[in-house]
Amino acid sequence: MGAQWKAKGKDLAANAKGRMFGKLAKDIMVAARNGADPAANSRLRMVMEQARKVSMPKDTLDRAIKKGAGLTGESVQFERVIYEGYAPHQVAVMVECLTDNVKRTAPEMRLLFRKGQLGTSGSVSWDFDHIGLIEAEPTSPDADPEMAAIEAGAQDVEAGDEGSTVFITEPTELDLVSRALPAHGFNVLSAKLGYKPKNPVDPANLSPEALEEVEAFLAAIDANDDVQDMFVGLAG
Repeated sequence: MGAQWKAKGKDLAANAKGRMFGKLAKDIMVAARNGADPAANSRLRMVMEQARKVSMPKDTLDRAIKKGAGLTGESVQFERVIYEGYAPHQVAVMVECLTDNVKRTAPEMRLLFRKGQLGTSGSVSWDFDHIGLIEAEPTSPDADPEMAAIEAGAQDVEAGDEGSTVFITEPTELDLVSRALPAHGFNVLSAKLGYKPKNPVDPANLSPEALEEVEAFLAAIDANDDVQDMFVGLAG
């Protein structure tokens, strides 16, 4: 879990694709504010690549681009809001929402955190490092993640999903490292700011029942339509 929590289990996975498309559509709309042409909008181009990777329907993709760029006559304004607190058993949580109505999202978060503890701004973030997260895949079998990290200016690397690598950067170096990685054998799939726990809880130190409670709490938050990302103080 560590830097970014991801849903597990068959029941959660069943609805995961729909939630993923919804989150990607929001990211596409936000990126498209700076123009609907991916050739001139690197952020849009990157999010579109993510959408294609997970087989997002072309109609859904095109509609999100047009809506975000204001080509449909609709006005879409999303606000990023961070909620901080604790899951059961004092596991720190940072929840990043992208919402068009904070007055709707705030009470929903308060309700979801009733099984944990919702904190105030700064109550949990002090125990996380603000970082850049770049997911990239090798373009050749000889690509060396650690060497690429050093040459591109990343701070660290972690194993990602399906053979990808997550490069960790300073927040201010995110774009610079993203643009440098292709020259060192890696194709960038996504690049965003996130949080990494400084003192993560080892799941092995929790009982199976306690870990199940934490997972259920996180799954409930992740299912909320306004939640874009969740960063959790669990190791591994």
